[in-house]
Amino acid sequence: MSRTSTVLITGCSSGFGLETARFFLDKGWRVVATMRTPREDLLPRSELLRVLPLDVTDAESIRQCLRDAGPIDALVNNAGVGLLSPLEAVDMANARALYETNVLGTIAMTQAVLPQFRERRAGVVVNVTSSVTLKSLPLLSVYTGSKAAVNAFTESLALELEPFNIRARLVLPGRSPSTSFGDNARKLMSPGVPEAYVEFRDRVFAAVRDASTPVTHAQDVAEAVWRAVTDPQAPMRIPAGADAVALATSLATN
Repeated sequence: MSRTSTVLITGCSSGFGLETARFFLDKGWRVVATMRTPREDLLPRSELLRVLPLDVTDAESIRQCLRDAGPIDALVNNAGVGLLSPLEAVDMANARALYETNVLGTIAMTQAVLPQFRERRAGVVVNVTSSVTLKSLPLLSVYTGSKAAVNAFTESLALELEPFNIRARLVLPGRSPSTSFGDNARKLMSPGVPEAYVEFRDRVFAAVRDASTPVTHAQDVAEAVWRAVTDPQAPMRIPAGADAVALATSLATN
């Protein structure tokens, strides 16, 4: 792709999405950075940058965003929410909201860009999921289910898009204490956690915040997304971060 290619990235208000937008800008790409509440101050001013509002759970928001964005060459579905909680304490309304964003939002965004990709017979869709789909962790059953669904969706989608020269790829980040994932995930936790889970929950929370073991940094994810977008030979699943790479390697050799 030329240096004037355009990437649209969802969920750019912080963390992986924000760093990925910076990375593509540094590489000379046009970047459409989307977020629920646009903030122009998060990224350096550039004639290559456009910041647009987007709610991936709202069909009209998606339509308006794509109208404003114009033609794009790559879509990065990064927007998502977490949920860190024992299943017994999960409010089903929160579970539905999580799937609405993580799964249906990803599907809706992808569906919306496919006509232009198919007509040009070119384009890339990169879906950011998680290494918890490689090795499950406690208190993340609902979140893990949503990311596993996106993995399966993407791998099937890639097969039907291949005849049109459209690629679909996955980036699987590891644990990233430096991002706001843990804090955001706890926001969806119901206050009434059964007493039997409290001690276990607190140990898991401490482990999530622990940075003494290999972890994933936002730069790792940006580099993995870059590879997924620009390298036609990139594998279907690209782990991002030292912990995710180590996990994927161990699974491949066992």
